[in-house]
Amino acid sequence: METIAPMWLWITFVGIVLAALFIDFVVLKNQGAQTVSVKQALNWSIVWIALSFLFNGLFWWAVKDMTGSVEMANTKSLEFLTGYLIEKSLAVDNIFVFLMIFTYFAVPTEFQKRVLMIGIIGAIVLRTIMILVGGWLLSEFHWILYVFGGFLILTGIKMWRAAGKEPDLNDNPALKLLRKIMTVSKNYDKEKFFTIENGKKVATPLFMVICLIGLTDVIFAVDSISAIFAITSDPFIVLTSNVFAILGLRAMYFLLAAVANRFHLLNYGLAVILVFIGAKMCLIDIYKIPVGASLGVVAAILAVTMILSVRTSRKLPVHTQSG
Repeated sequence: METIAPMWLWITFVGIVLAALFIDFVVLKNQGAQTVSVKQALNWSIVWIALSFLFNGLFWWAVKDMTGSVEMANTKSLEFLTGYLIEKSLAVDNIFVFLMIFTYFAVPTEFQKRVLMIGIIGAIVLRTIMILVGGWLLSEFHWILYVFGGFLILTGIKMWRAAGKEPDLNDNPALKLLRKIMTVSKNYDKEKFFTIENGKKVATPLFMVICLIGLTDVIFAVDSISAIFAITSDPFIVLTSNVFAILGLRAMYFLLAAVANRFHLLNYGLAVILVFIGAKMCLIDIYKIPVGASLGVVAAILAVTMILSVRTSRKLPVHTQSG
Protein backbone atom coordinates (compact mmCIF):
# COMPACT_ATOMS: atom_id res chain seq x y z
CA MET A 1 0.00 0.00 0.00
CA GLU A 2 1.27 3.44 -0.91
CA THR A 3 0.93 6.47 1.31
CA ILE A 4 1.18 10.15 0.60
CA ALA A 5 2.46 11.02 4.09
CA PRO A 6 6.16 11.90 4.44
CA MET A 7 8.34 10.01 6.94
CA TRP A 8 8.61 12.98 9.32
CA LEU A 9 4.82 12.99 9.69
CA TRP A 10 4.86 9.28 10.62
CA ILE A 11 7.45 10.07 13.29
CA THR A 12 5.38 13.03 14.51
CA PHE A 13 2.30 10.83 14.73
CA VAL A 14 4.11 8.19 16.81
CA GLY A 15 5.48 10.91 19.10
CA ILE A 16 2.02 12.43 19.61
CA VAL A 17 0.48 9.03 20.41
CA LEU A 18 3.20 8.12 22.92
CA ALA A 19 2.92 11.53 24.57
CA ALA A 20 -0.89 11.29 24.71
CA LEU A 21 -0.77 7.81 26.27
CA PHE A 22 1.81 8.99 28.80
CA ILE A 23 -0.36 11.94 29.79
CA ASP A 24 -3.55 9.88 29.95
CA PHE A 25 -2.16 6.87 31.80
CA VAL A 26 0.73 8.24 33.85
CA VAL A 27 0.37 11.96 34.51
CA LEU A 28 -3.39 11.96 35.11
CA LYS A 29 -3.22 8.74 37.12
CA ASN A 30 -0.59 10.22 39.42
CA GLN A 31 -2.88 13.14 40.23
CA GLY A 32 -4.36 10.84 42.84
CA ALA A 33 -8.05 11.07 41.94
CA GLN A 34 -9.87 7.75 42.27
CA THR A 35 -12.72 8.82 40.04
CA VAL A 36 -13.06 11.07 37.02
CA SER A 37 -15.63 13.83 37.29
CA VAL A 38 -17.93 14.71 34.40
CA LYS A 39 -16.24 18.12 34.10
CA GLN A 40 -12.77 16.57 33.92
CA ALA A 41 -13.96 13.99 31.39
CA LEU A 42 -15.55 16.71 29.23
CA ASN A 43 -12.45 18.91 29.32
CA TRP A 44 -10.10 16.09 28.39
CA SER A 45 -12.44 14.82 25.68
CA ILE A 46 -12.35 18.29 24.12
CA VAL A 47 -8.54 18.27 24.34
CA TRP A 48 -8.23 14.92 22.53
CA ILE A 49 -10.71 15.92 19.81
CA ALA A 50 -8.94 19.27 19.32
CA LEU A 51 -5.62 17.42 19.05
CA SER A 52 -7.07 15.27 16.26
CA PHE A 53 -8.20 18.34 14.30
CA LEU A 54 -4.82 20.01 14.79
CA PHE A 55 -3.10 16.90 13.47
CA ASN A 56 -5.40 16.90 10.46
CA GLY A 57 -4.37 20.51 9.83
CA LEU A 58 -0.72 19.48 9.98
CA PHE A 59 -1.49 16.61 7.59
CA TRP A 60 -3.17 19.03 5.17
CA TRP A 61 -0.11 21.28 5.21
CA ALA A 62 2.28 18.33 4.71
CA VAL A 63 0.35 17.05 1.69
CA LYS A 64 0.14 20.53 0.16
CA ASP A 65 3.87 21.10 0.75
CA MET A 66 4.82 17.75 -0.80
CA THR A 67 2.47 17.76 -3.80
CA GLY A 68 1.95 21.48 -4.33
CA SER A 69 -1.76 20.75 -4.78
CA VAL A 70 -4.38 22.34 -2.54
CA GLU A 71 -7.00 20.05 -4.08
CA MET A 72 -5.00 16.94 -3.10
CA ALA A 73 -4.50 18.32 0.41
CA ASN A 74 -8.23 18.98 0.75
CA THR A 75 -9.09 15.48 -0.48
CA LYS A 76 -6.71 13.72 1.89
CA SER A 77 -7.69 15.81 4.91
CA LEU A 78 -11.36 15.10 4.13
CA GLU A 79 -10.55 11.38 4.01
CA PHE A 80 -8.95 11.66 7.45
CA LEU A 81 -11.90 13.64 8.83
CA THR A 82 -14.47 11.20 7.42
CA GLY A 83 -12.55 8.21 8.72
CA TYR A 84 -12.10 9.85 12.10
CA LEU A 85 -15.81 10.63 12.40
CA ILE A 86 -16.79 7.05 11.54
CA GLU A 87 -14.20 5.56 13.89
CA LYS A 88 -15.17 7.95 16.70
CA SER A 89 -18.80 6.90 16.29
CA LEU A 90 -17.85 3.25 16.53
CA ALA A 91 -15.66 4.07 19.55
CA VAL A 92 -18.69 5.61 21.27
CA ASP A 93 -20.64 2.41 20.63
CA ASN A 94 -17.65 0.51 22.00
CA ILE A 95 -17.89 2.61 25.15
CA PHE A 96 -21.53 1.68 25.65
CA VAL A 97 -20.52 -2.00 25.54
CA PHE A 98 -17.82 -1.26 28.14
CA LEU A 99 -20.47 0.41 30.27
CA MET A 100 -22.75 -2.61 29.96
CA ILE A 101 -19.92 -4.95 31.04
CA PHE A 102 -18.90 -2.75 33.98
CA THR A 103 -22.50 -2.47 35.12
CA TYR A 104 -23.13 -6.22 34.85
CA PHE A 105 -20.05 -7.04 36.96
CA ALA A 106 -20.60 -4.05 39.28
CA VAL A 107 -17.00 -2.93 38.75
CA PRO A 108 -16.07 -0.21 41.28
CA THR A 109 -15.23 3.06 39.51
CA GLU A 110 -11.67 3.13 40.90
CA PHE A 111 -10.95 -0.21 39.18
CA GLN A 112 -12.35 0.85 35.82
CA LYS A 113 -9.37 3.05 35.00
CA ARG A 114 -6.96 0.11 34.76
CA VAL A 115 -9.39 -1.94 32.66
CA LEU A 116 -9.93 0.98 30.28
CA MET A 117 -6.17 1.48 29.96
CA ILE A 118 -5.66 -2.16 28.96
CA GLY A 119 -8.66 -1.99 26.63
CA ILE A 120 -7.37 1.11 24.85
CA ILE A 121 -3.84 -0.25 24.38
CA GLY A 122 -5.31 -3.53 23.17
CA ALA A 123 -7.52 -1.67 20.69
CA ILE A 124 -4.54 0.27 19.27
CA VAL A 125 -2.43 -2.89 18.87
CA LEU A 126 -5.29 -4.86 17.30
CA ARG A 127 -6.14 -2.11 14.83
CA THR A 128 -2.50 -1.72 13.80
CA ILE A 129 -2.20 -5.45 13.11
CA MET A 130 -5.51 -5.62 11.28
CA ILE A 131 -4.67 -2.57 9.15
CA LEU A 132 -1.48 -4.27 7.98
CA VAL A 133 -3.28 -7.54 7.29
CA GLY A 134 -6.30 -5.85 5.70
CA GLY A 135 -4.12 -3.65 3.52
CA TRP A 136 -2.14 -6.65 2.28
CA LEU A 137 -5.32 -8.59 1.52
CA LEU A 138 -6.80 -5.69 -0.45
CA SER A 139 -3.61 -5.23 -2.45
CA GLU A 140 -3.49 -8.93 -3.32
CA PHE A 141 -7.20 -9.76 -3.56
CA HIS A 142 -9.44 -6.91 -4.69
CA TRP A 143 -12.57 -9.03 -4.16
CA ILE A 144 -11.94 -8.86 -0.39
CA LEU A 145 -13.40 -5.35 -0.64
CA TYR A 146 -16.80 -6.85 -1.42
CA VAL A 147 -16.47 -9.22 1.54
CA PHE A 148 -15.79 -6.26 3.82
CA GLY A 149 -18.74 -4.39 2.34
CA GLY A 150 -21.12 -7.32 2.78
CA PHE A 151 -19.87 -7.81 6.33
CA LEU A 152 -20.63 -4.17 7.19
CA ILE A 153 -24.11 -4.37 5.68
CA LEU A 154 -24.92 -7.51 7.69
CA THR A 155 -23.45 -5.93 10.83
CA GLY A 156 -25.54 -2.81 10.31
CA ILE A 157 -28.73 -4.85 9.88
CA LYS A 158 -27.92 -6.88 12.99
CA MET A 159 -27.19 -3.71 14.97
CA TRP A 160 -30.52 -2.17 13.88
CA ARG A 161 -32.44 -5.25 15.00
CA ALA A 162 -30.63 -5.32 18.36
CA ALA A 163 -31.01 -1.56 18.98
CA GLY A 164 -33.44 -0.69 21.75
CA LYS A 165 -33.26 -4.15 23.28
CA GLU A 166 -31.79 -4.62 26.76
CA PRO A 167 -28.53 -6.61 26.36
CA ASP A 168 -28.11 -9.67 28.59
CA LEU A 169 -24.58 -10.90 29.31
CA ASN A 170 -25.95 -14.07 30.87
CA ASP A 171 -26.40 -15.43 27.33
CA ASN A 172 -22.94 -14.35 26.18
CA PRO A 173 -21.18 -17.51 24.87
CA ALA A 174 -17.70 -16.17 25.72
CA LEU A 175 -18.71 -15.54 29.33
CA LYS A 176 -20.27 -19.00 29.60
CA LEU A 177 -17.07 -20.58 28.24
CA LEU A 178 -14.86 -18.67 30.68
CA ARG A 179 -16.96 -19.78 33.63
CA LYS A 180 -16.71 -23.40 32.47
CA ILE A 181 -12.92 -23.48 32.17
CA MET A 182 -12.05 -21.56 35.36
CA THR A 183 -13.28 -20.89 38.86
CA VAL A 184 -14.31 -17.29 39.40
CA SER A 185 -14.51 -15.56 42.77
CA LYS A 186 -17.62 -13.63 43.68
CA ASN A 187 -15.53 -10.85 45.20
CA TYR A 188 -12.97 -8.36 43.94
CA ASP A 189 -9.44 -8.29 45.36
CA LYS A 190 -8.42 -4.73 44.65
CA GLU A 191 -7.17 -4.55 41.03
CA LYS A 192 -5.90 -8.14 40.98
CA PHE A 193 -6.95 -10.52 38.21
CA PHE A 194 -6.36 -13.60 40.36
CA THR A 195 -6.69 -14.23 44.07
CA ILE A 196 -6.41 -17.08 46.59
CA GLU A 197 -9.57 -18.62 48.05
CA ASN A 198 -9.52 -21.70 50.27
CA GLY A 199 -5.90 -22.29 49.28
CA LYS A 200 -6.67 -22.27 45.55
CA LYS A 201 -5.85 -19.70 42.89
CA VAL A 202 -9.04 -18.40 41.30
CA ALA A 203 -9.91 -15.63 38.85
CA THR A 204 -11.50 -12.42 40.09
CA PRO A 205 -14.48 -10.80 38.37
CA LEU A 206 -12.01 -8.19 37.06
CA PHE A 207 -10.28 -10.88 34.99
CA MET A 208 -13.61 -11.80 33.43
CA VAL A 209 -14.15 -8.14 32.61
CA ILE A 210 -10.72 -7.91 30.93
CA CYS A 211 -11.47 -10.99 28.81
CA LEU A 212 -14.80 -9.56 27.63
CA ILE A 213 -13.22 -6.15 26.95
CA GLY A 214 -10.57 -7.90 24.84
CA LEU A 215 -13.25 -9.76 22.88
CA THR A 216 -15.08 -6.47 22.36
CA ASP A 217 -11.86 -4.90 21.04
CA VAL A 218 -11.54 -7.68 18.45
CA ILE A 219 -15.14 -7.32 17.26
CA PHE A 220 -14.98 -3.55 16.96
CA ALA A 221 -11.55 -3.71 15.30
CA VAL A 222 -13.04 -5.84 12.50
CA ASP A 223 -15.91 -3.35 12.09
CA SER A 224 -13.73 -0.26 12.16
CA ILE A 225 -11.05 -1.53 9.78
CA SER A 226 -13.67 -2.69 7.28
CA ALA A 227 -15.36 0.72 7.46
CA ILE A 228 -12.25 2.86 7.07
CA PHE A 229 -11.05 0.99 3.96
CA ALA A 230 -14.25 2.15 2.26
CA ILE A 231 -13.00 5.72 2.67
CA THR A 232 -9.34 5.36 1.76
CA SER A 233 -6.65 2.78 1.12
CA ASP A 234 -3.85 5.05 2.33
CA PRO A 235 -2.35 3.20 5.36
CA PHE A 236 -1.37 6.47 7.04
CA ILE A 237 -4.93 7.81 7.00
CA VAL A 238 -6.37 4.43 7.98
CA LEU A 239 -4.04 4.12 10.98
CA THR A 240 -4.06 7.72 12.19
CA SER A 241 -7.84 8.19 11.98
CA ASN A 242 -8.30 4.96 13.95
CA VAL A 243 -5.77 5.76 16.65
CA PHE A 244 -6.88 9.36 17.13
CA ALA A 245 -10.47 8.11 17.51
CA ILE A 246 -9.29 5.79 20.30
CA LEU A 247 -7.13 8.35 22.11
CA GLY A 248 -9.03 9.83 25.00
CA LEU A 249 -11.44 6.88 25.07
CA ARG A 250 -11.03 6.66 28.83
CA ALA A 251 -12.14 10.28 29.37
CA MET A 252 -15.01 9.83 26.93
CA TYR A 253 -16.12 6.72 28.80
CA PHE A 254 -16.59 8.60 32.08
CA LEU A 255 -18.35 11.40 30.19
CA LEU A 256 -20.80 9.12 28.38
CA ALA A 257 -21.36 6.96 31.46
CA ALA A 258 -23.03 9.99 33.05
CA VAL A 259 -25.27 10.74 30.06
CA ALA A 260 -25.70 7.31 28.45
CA ASN A 261 -29.49 7.46 28.57
CA ARG A 262 -29.49 10.58 26.40
CA PHE A 263 -27.97 8.74 23.42
CA HIS A 264 -30.25 5.72 23.36
CA LEU A 265 -30.83 6.04 19.60
CA LEU A 266 -27.15 6.06 18.68
CA ASN A 267 -27.11 2.39 17.63
CA TYR A 268 -29.81 3.08 15.04
CA GLY A 269 -27.65 5.81 13.51
CA LEU A 270 -24.54 3.62 13.57
CA ALA A 271 -26.51 0.81 11.91
CA VAL A 272 -27.47 3.12 9.02
CA ILE A 273 -23.88 4.36 8.72
CA LEU A 274 -22.49 0.82 8.54
CA VAL A 275 -25.00 -0.14 5.84
CA PHE A 276 -24.14 3.04 3.89
CA ILE A 277 -20.38 2.39 4.15
CA GLY A 278 -20.88 -1.27 3.23
CA ALA A 279 -22.91 -0.29 0.16
CA LYS A 280 -20.23 2.24 -0.77
CA MET A 281 -17.63 -0.54 -0.74
CA CYS A 282 -19.77 -2.90 -2.81
CA LEU A 283 -20.41 -0.19 -5.43
CA ILE A 284 -16.85 1.15 -5.58
CA ASP A 285 -16.09 -0.39 -9.01
CA ILE A 286 -19.35 0.97 -10.43
CA TYR A 287 -19.52 4.39 -8.81
CA LYS A 288 -17.15 5.92 -6.25
CA ILE A 289 -19.06 8.18 -3.88
CA PRO A 290 -17.04 11.39 -3.31
CA VAL A 291 -15.35 11.72 0.07
CA GLY A 292 -17.14 15.00 0.76
CA ALA A 293 -20.51 13.37 0.13
CA SER A 294 -19.61 10.47 2.43
CA LEU A 295 -18.61 12.90 5.16
CA GLY A 296 -21.88 14.80 4.74
CA VAL A 297 -24.00 11.64 4.94
CA VAL A 298 -22.20 10.34 8.05
CA ALA A 299 -22.32 13.73 9.79
CA ALA A 300 -26.02 14.17 8.95
CA ILE A 301 -26.95 10.72 10.25
CA LEU A 302 -25.08 11.29 13.51
CA ALA A 303 -26.56 14.76 13.94
CA VAL A 304 -30.14 13.56 13.40
CA THR A 305 -29.60 10.57 15.71
CA MET A 306 -28.15 12.68 18.52
CA ILE A 307 -30.82 15.39 18.24
CA LEU A 308 -33.62 12.83 18.32
CA SER A 309 -31.93 11.04 21.22
CA VAL A 310 -31.71 14.20 23.31
CA ARG A 311 -35.30 15.20 22.52
CA THR A 312 -36.74 11.81 23.44
CA SER A 313 -34.42 11.01 26.38
CA ARG A 314 -36.54 13.15 28.73
CA LYS A 315 -39.31 10.59 28.42
CA LEU A 316 -37.03 7.71 29.43
CA PRO A 317 -36.12 6.64 32.99
CA VAL A 318 -32.62 7.61 34.06
CA HIS A 319 -30.16 4.73 34.52
CA THR A 320 -27.23 5.20 36.81
CA GLN A 321 -23.94 3.36 36.64
CA SER A 322 -23.35 0.68 39.24
CA GLY A 323 -20.30 0.73 41.43
